[in-house]
Amino acid sequence: MGTLQDLRGILKRLKHRDAKVKYCPCCGSPKLKLASGFDFWLAPGKYVCLDCGYNGPIVMEKDDDSKEDASF
Repeated sequence: MGTLQDLRGILKRLKHRDAKVKYCPCCGSPKLKLASGFDFWLAPGKYVCLDCGYNGPIVMEKDDDSKEDASF
């Protein structure tokens, strides 16, 4: 029964996580949008950077609790 409780705890933490800010991997801009309204429905989402025009599924995320200063 301990495994089921562990799984419930993990799912609860994932559900209540804060959204992380996403950054463009090319220019570091936070100005990203999903390429299509259907992204994340059946396939991984593709992002479009409004500053440099990057188009792809890979983005960077920064945790709020990290002590590092992101310099782009």
